[in-house]
Amino acid sequence: MKKIIVPIDFSAHSEYALKTAVTLAKKSNAEVLALHMLEMSDIMLNVSGGYQNQKTMFFFQLAEQKFEKFLKKDYLKDVKVTPIVKHFKVFSEVDDVAKKYGADLIIMGSHGASGSKEFFVGSNTERVVRHADIPVLVVKNNLNDLNFETVVFACDFSEECIKPYKKALKILDKMDSKLFMVYVNLPNDRFKSSLEIERDVVNFFTKAERNLDRMKDVHYVSDYTPEEGILNFSNKIGADLIAIPTHGRKGLSHFFQGSVGEDVANHSTLPVMTFKI
Repeated sequence: MKKIIVPIDFSAHSEYALKTAVTLAKKSNAEVLALHMLEMSDIMLNVSGGYQNQKTMFFFQLAEQKFEKFLKKDYLKDVKVTPIVKHFKVFSEVDDVAKKYGADLIIMGSHGASGSKEFFVGSNTERVVRHADIPVLVVKNNLNDLNFETVVFACDFSEECIKPYKKALKILDKMDSKLFMVYVNLPNDRFKSSLEIERDVVNFFTKAERNLDRMKDVHYVSDYTPEEGILNFSNKIGADLIAIPTHGRKGLSHFFQGSVGEDVANHSTLPVMTFKI
């Protein structure tokens, strides 16, 4: 991991994300790209004229000064931090910035299920995750001891989950994480027998790993919703992180009906990392 991008809105939650990024950056000698997206109307950005240009420049300079002051933190001294100020337009721009700078991970602070879904100016988990081609780590608290020793990877063991699974391994192996994989079996029309699930698992590892060594780390749980199954299992084993595949722009977590990735990221007190299918 070489570069980590962190959207900043000067809130406590965005600082949680920044602190998390710093901790990971120190472990991997990575650079932190601190991104502030300044909300400015298209009129201000596109209308020509001396006064309008001066007004636009004034707001940019004001944002840069506030950003510079915000980034004068003691915990940032030993880490390379690059401040980036962009005008806000649509949230695909976060992914555009990540691609431009070659970022490996986006870390975001979330208010979670407290009622507000906003991370920073006019956005939420769903919109950021849907537009991000790189993994997104969502944190809700100040992670004083950032140690992802025990990680739960939730999926349905379909072939389309192989790609995000490999992305997850690439990151988690460097953290020396112990990976537990979970399938949530649901009632009614989505119920599968143990034999049916095991066939999917065997096919998954045969194509992803060319061996079945990790089958010992797979767990099948039954619950009323995917979200409840994932969260209950994660709490039961004392997980430090939940990892989950997403379909990005096509809608989150197709492997279960509904927006599972959204719901887990919004309601989990644990950090959640999403991986694009």
